[in-house]
Formats: sequence, structure tokens, C-alpha cells
Amino acid sequence: MKNVPRANPEYYRLYAHLGSPYSMKVRAVLRYRRIPHLMMSRMHEWQQAFSKVRVPVMPVLEYPDGSFHNDSTPLILDLENRHPDRSIIPSLETDAFLSALIEDLADEWLSKAMYAYRWAFPEHTEWTGNLIAFDQYFGSGLERIEQAGQAFETRQVERNELVGCTQNNLPMLMHIGDSVLDALEPHVTAQPFLFGSRPSNADFALFGQICQFTLDLAALKPCQERAPYSLRWTHHVHDLSGLEGEWRDRSEPRSKAVASLLDLAGQAYLPFLVANHRAIRAESSKVRIEAHGLEYIGTPFKYQVRCLAELRRHYANLSDEARDEIDPILDRHECLGPLRDQD
Repeated sequence: MKNVPRANPEYYRLYAHLGSPYSMKVRAVLRYRRIPHLMMSRMHEWQQAFSKVRVPVMPVLEYPDGSFHNDSTPLILDLENRHPDRSIIPSLETDAFLSALIEDLADEWLSKAMYAYRWAFPEHTEWTGNLIAFDQYFGSGLERIEQAGQAFETRQVERNELVGCTQNNLPMLMHIGDSVLDALEPHVTAQPFLFGSRPSNADFALFGQICQFTLDLAALKPCQERAPYSLRWTHHVHDLSGLEGEWRDRSEPRSKAVASLLDLAGQAYLPFLVANHRAIRAESSKVRIEAHGLEYIGTPFKYQVRCLAELRRHYANLSDEARDEIDPILDRHECLGPLRDQD
């Protein structure tokens, strides 16, 4: 294994990949917040970083003190504590909670549509595998790239059932992607972000998944036809380092896009998290929900039990004033029960 040269101690080092939605999410946050960093995007660099974390998933962030951390949401929150300037957490307590809920929806529910577009359409998976291998083995020769691409494609396609990208679930997964794009498309032409003229953690999470729609052949044409401005929006969010903006004032109405995304959370995502929690507790091998007149059957994951617990913890820690304001909103969008219940 090659040794990765040490960075300037004032810099973070992001071990990341162009085809990883969570990598692009964290990179965009670092760029917007003007936090000095280097992006490390080669296979031998990742291997060294993966050896430093408990779960070898992207992205991995090496801190200036030489410690290594991953998982995009905890990383973003830790950076908030370390770097106060240009925060991506909305200033209003209620907006901060809604932004966290939408961030979670993007990371754990919209991600299923992203994975399906990438690996559930056999006519396109070879192309995607080769392009990702091109990034991993940049400049290493066509033969090595295509061998690695085939191996990567095989591994990812074999995971389709595990992550829920089955033919049975495909209508639900396509509906998720369509619903998010339909929420954003009329919004981004009027206002670039969900909670004002500056980006939130929710915006960056949505961006991370949707920017992949511009890379994968199965997604590119239908998504461009459905939401051309939303896809173009992702090109701007890649680097917002020069942007200045303000949070929504309490007197300003919330975006209709927020309401639409809360509908998706209340009708499908939160019921999925609750069903996943119950399946894990019952030691069931399957989690099943019905939403939008469609069915989803998949493998339960312990990580998503933690997602539900974190959302409930965040809700429980809201101030009485924030709770009085947000409860009717959550109730209207069918989100309140799953967040308040402690089943």
C-alpha cells in the first residue's frame, strides 16, 4: 500500500468519491463553509483511510489532528461545533428541526431511488461501473479500469436486494425520486434553498443524492425531462463558496417545497422507519410498508433504528415554544405520531 503524504496540519482531508452522494454532500458543505480541505480520491488513499474507521464507508474525513471520522450527518454536526462561521443549520429552532428531518429523508429514503437508478437497470450498469472505476484508478490504463469496473458492478448489483432495489419495489423507489423532484422543480427557480437564501443541511443532503442523477444513464433523461432546473441546481450547489445569503425570517412563509417533502416523510419515510424498528425488535428478516398505493418490502437495518431514535431525540429536546409552533405542522403532514411515539 502506498503511503499517503501528510497534509498541511491546518487542512482537513476528505477521502471521497465523485460517485458517492455522501461524499459530494460533505465536500459541498466544506466548500460552502470555506473550511480548508484537500480531497483524496484515489483507491490507495481510501484504503488507508478505511483502515482508520470502524465502518469502511465514504466519505472519511481526516481532521487536522490526524484523527479519522465518517458518517455524513455526525460529521456535519461536529463541524458546526468546531467552525461557527457560515453555519448550515437554520437559525429558527423549528426550521432547524424540519431541516434535520428532510436531511434524514434524503440520506435514507431518496438514496434508495438513487441506488435503483444506478444499479437496477441492467442495460446501464456496465457503463456506471466503468466510470466509477475510472475515478478509482485514474490514469491507470483502460484494461485495469474496465477490470475494476466489472468487479465493482458485480458487487453493487448483487447488493440490490439487500438495499431494497428489487423489481417489486421499483415503482415505490421511482415514486420517491419523482416526488422529490416535483417538490423542488417549482421551488428552485424562485428561491435556491429551502429555508432562505442560504443552504441548509437539508439542501446539501438532497443535493448529494440528486447530483448522482446527472451521472447515471437510467436517471439522466427522465429526470432532466421532469425537473431540468433541479438537476441544473446541483451544478451550482457543488461549490457555493462565493455565496452570501440569509435565513428565512419568522414572518416569511415557508417554501411549498418543504410542505411537499414533509408529505413524503409523513406518508412513507417515517412509517418505514417505524416499521423497520419493529422488524428489528421482532427479529424479522423483512420490513414492509404500503404508501402512495405502492408496496415496499426490504431488509431491516439497525442503522435506521438509530436514525429514528435521533429524530425522536431531536423532537423531544425542542423548546416548548418550538413544540407549540411545529406540532400542528407535523400533524398536518402525518409526521407527528411517529416522532412522538416511543414504541
